[in-house]
Amino acid sequence: DTLGVATKLDSLGVKVVGVPKTIDNDLNNTDYTFGFDTSVNIAMEAIDRLHTTAESHHRPLVVEVMGRHAGWIALHAGIAGGAAAILIPEIKFSVEKVCAWVESRFADGFAPLIVIAEGAIPQDGDMKVKDQTLDAFGHVKLSGIGDWLASEIESKTGRETRCTVLGHIQRGGSPSAFDRVLSTRFGLSAISAVAEGDFGKMVALHGTKIERVPLASATDKLKVVDPSFYAESEIFFG
Repeated sequence: DTLGVATKLDSLGVKVVGVPKTIDNDLNNTDYTFGFDTSVNIAMEAIDRLHTTAESHHRPLVVEVMGRHAGWIALHAGIAGGAAAILIPEIKFSVEKVCAWVESRFADGFAPLIVIAEGAIPQDGDMKVKDQTLDAFGHVKLSGIGDWLASEIESKTGRETRCTVLGHIQRGGSPSAFDRVLSTRFGLSAISAVAEGDFGKMVALHGTKIERVPLASATDKLKVVDPSFYAESEIFFG
């Protein structure tokens, strides 16, 4: 949204150079945004800790992470944290299949942990929100799908299920080494663009190179999880 505003300012003739900063990693035309790696590591550490709680109480746990339209945080943190299932906004999920994964994990002698992005949607329903409170950009503040899913799992399996919403803990704290280096490289490139008068651009990571791309190319569409990437992760579910 911030770079969306920057794109509009650029169209009005304001001199703008963009830097890709969002934990959601959903900006187009850059491999990574800074903030994403830190957020994934925070979520992964929380998942690691919650595994212990799930095992000690022998119950399913649902972990809700950020991700309104893109499931990058959920997918990366879920894979790294050994989740029994990962649910993302790009692909509607079946509650029955989730419950089957839960029972499969119990059958193997482990307590399952399900990672779900805040924007994930069930196949036979709509996006779940607790209320209609709006953020600064006019978007409904999401939260509620994790609690809803925990209730559904408990109802269908008879197993007491809890939900933990990580919320804003994903947005703060000390940046990871990767994010510190990446943001430094972005900053150097952005300063060079300003010095050269190369406005209307965003600095971006392509492979290992920092390059400049048209600002509008970063905001004309969201970068979402490819279904083939998600299909690979399903091998580890259940």
